[in-house]
Amino acid sequence: MSEKKDKKNFEIPRPEFPKRAVITAGMPYGNKELHFGHVGGMMVFADTYARFLRDRIGKENVIFVTGTDCYGSPIAEGWRVKAEKGEFNGTLEEFVQANHDKQEETLEKYGISPNLFAASGLGRSKEIHAEVTDWFINSLYKKGQLSQISTMQFYDDEACCFLNGRQVIGKCPVEGCNSEKGYADECDLGHQYMPENLLNPVSTLTGKTPSMKPVTNWYFKLRDYEQLMKEWIEELKKRKNIRPVVWKTIDEFLKPPVIYIKREFEEKYFLLKDSMPEHNYLEEKKKPSFTVEFSALSDCDEVCRILTENGIRYRTGKTLVPFRLTGNIEWGVPAPVIDGVDGLTVWVWPESLWAPVSFTQTYLEQSGRNREEWKDYWCSKDSNIYQFIGQDNIYFYGIAEPAMWMAQQESKEKTANPPDGELQMPIIVANHHILFLDKKASSSGDVKPPMADALLNYYTPEQLRMHWLGLGLGQRSVSFMPKPLNPLANPDDTDPVVKDGLLLSNVYNRMIRTAFYTAQNEFEGILPELSPEENFIADAKKAVLEYERYMAKFAFHQCTYVLDSYIRNGSKYMSKALNNVNQDKKQALANLFYIIRIAGILLHPLAPFGTEKLCEYLQVDESIWSWNTVFEPLTYFTGKNHKLKFLPPRTDFFTRHESQFSKTDEN
Repeated sequence: MSEKKDKKNFEIPRPEFPKRAVITAGMPYGNKELHFGHVGGMMVFADTYARFLRDRIGKENVIFVTGTDCYGSPIAEGWRVKAEKGEFNGTLEEFVQANHDKQEETLEKYGISPNLFAASGLGRSKEIHAEVTDWFINSLYKKGQLSQISTMQFYDDEACCFLNGRQVIGKCPVEGCNSEKGYADECDLGHQYMPENLLNPVSTLTGKTPSMKPVTNWYFKLRDYEQLMKEWIEELKKRKNIRPVVWKTIDEFLKPPVIYIKREFEEKYFLLKDSMPEHNYLEEKKKPSFTVEFSALSDCDEVCRILTENGIRYRTGKTLVPFRLTGNIEWGVPAPVIDGVDGLTVWVWPESLWAPVSFTQTYLEQSGRNREEWKDYWCSKDSNIYQFIGQDNIYFYGIAEPAMWMAQQESKEKTANPPDGELQMPIIVANHHILFLDKKASSSGDVKPPMADALLNYYTPEQLRMHWLGLGLGQRSVSFMPKPLNPLANPDDTDPVVKDGLLLSNVYNRMIRTAFYTAQNEFEGILPELSPEENFIADAKKAVLEYERYMAKFAFHQCTYVLDSYIRNGSKYMSKALNNVNQDKKQALANLFYIIRIAGILLHPLAPFGTEKLCEYLQVDESIWSWNTVFEPLTYFTGKNHKLKFLPPRTDFFTRHESQFSKTDEN
């Protein structure tokens, strides 16, 4: 055999999938309903992958958990403001419960299918989450991974109270960040800093500049894991299923601590230089600021103090800082009493990182299974954890979480590759920003995002799912431009959401209807028992394997391209074959039903409502979706003389929203 022929026949190995999997999606705060970014920027992607894995490795091996993030200052502050305005009459817990219920209803409307949509502060999931929190923090303490640190916290002298994270607002001090939504120790873009470094702080309670008083909390020694994180990030860079935005963002924090000082203060800096801890002065003449670099974070903090006392303006760089675990906000998971320190609660970000572990345990218990089975999903090398998040949260899921997972290892020699039986490193699937009308939308910003429920007044859930999945958010930030909500849209402009849905509502829908009506009119509704011709099996194999490779890399937009090509080619065949008087119509119909079946299994994770309806009318059970039999024809799942469910005239499997039809439109 020639070398040329060898290459031609060489097949790319199929991707490997785990025996078990956990899928998580970033948790929405319990102070609001879901806006389009929650659903279209993250939840739809997590749901699609969970549905795919259920078909691919068996639904009994997949646990998809997410839920309402109930605790923290944003929720407490949101409730306080609404209660003061008379917009909500009830307790803080009732406020969270109401929002949790609305969130769950919205997810159901969109076909989002977690095994459990839990709530960190409600019901049984609250109890289990508190137990897991107590275990997690105590375990870190026993391993020597915690330290007590006293820091300055904002205090409103007029209101006579400490301010929680969202009750103070200023400008983020991190170099390169333009956020004007800097809160006590993090900005709305996820950058971390010490409270005393926040620029121009203002109390949201009184509008006055707050003072600062010392408080003591427990911190995780995040900086101790810098070298392990560097080893881990080098591995991530080699993996094709890790998006560059993930490792690039993590990499930014694995640098020495630095301070950027405005050039106008350079002379004053040199007068103070000898009184400062050891550091390197980096000459960068063309930049408006100069840089000082440190080997120790404590030295950097000391210089920040000196600069502040002397009125020198500066900004800190991104680096690893001790990760705060506790606080004194009342609305939070109670922190374990350690070394006699009590009365603390756990900061919302740390406990939200291990919340999926507690939710997994809650789901197992509710399913009548042993809670200890959670280790089979989170600690086994036979299992993968896929965490779907937005890029703003990479710091927490890509830095704080993996480091704490490493810290939990029993061996004294910590490693970036945990052994079997230890918490496994997550696979982080981070999307870029989904913009709204070319602007970043935020509930707390000037550009308000549309609510997810409101979009269903204009589109079907599957139109929106297909559109969002096709945007390519894994590669770049993309704008969501719904025509009904776009004041700059012209009447003749094509609606991008409607356009992306036409593949299903027009092309695929027509194929299914034509196949059913032909079977009903010419074969008494009996499914042809002929096998599809070889070229149709070859085309199906090509599409299925291409789709599978893209799905393994979370390239959802590429999956939609595969479907578009396969379905449109099938439509062309249908038009040609069924109108050809010389064509064996029964064989043509067998070929067509095979195309419909293959397209259906590929569409099942993306468009669940229409494909489940297809399953119903084919009169087959859910085994049709299993990838163990992905290339088999429909007759594999049926007996002889299998009768299809009668399809009434003008019945749709996929349709446009009723608002998109004019009075003269016909199906």
